[in-house]
Amino acid sequence: MKIYIASDHRGVDLKKEIIAYLQSQNIEVLESSLKNNEDDDYPDFAFDIAEKVAKDNHSLGILICGNGIGISIAANKVKNIRCARVMNESDAYHAKTHNGANIIAFGSLPFSEAKKIINIFISTSPANEERHLRRINKIIAYEGKNHA
Repeated sequence: MKIYIASDHRGVDLKKEIIAYLQSQNIEVLESSLKNNEDDDYPDFAFDIAEKVAKDNHSLGILICGNGIGISIAANKVKNIRCARVMNESDAYHAKTHNGANIIAFGSLPFSEAKKIINIFISTSPANEERHLRRINKIIAYEGKNHA
């Protein structure tokens, strides 16, 4: 499994803890090559990681910003990305099984909470029920017709 990860300046410490944790689980982690600073902008990191996940079909992504909202909105502008802002384990599970999320985003959570969310996200099987696949395919079809 390969996971791409990035954060804006508000998530740097959490990102470092997550990277160390995932690597200890023998998961390949690829960090954005963009550098963090006090004036960085979350869309830059969202676009960077979303483009990588979109090209690497079997990968997942994790994005962190102040509250997870802005970075998820930006990531969803990239074709073939379904990024969900998640706040808990239930959100992570449903994002993957119901919505086909390939990236999750959250704010600066305590590492213990982020770890639980990530474990659920990476261990949950992708959507496979007909009703969920039908809905995901509608999103993909609309995106294909309307994405420049």
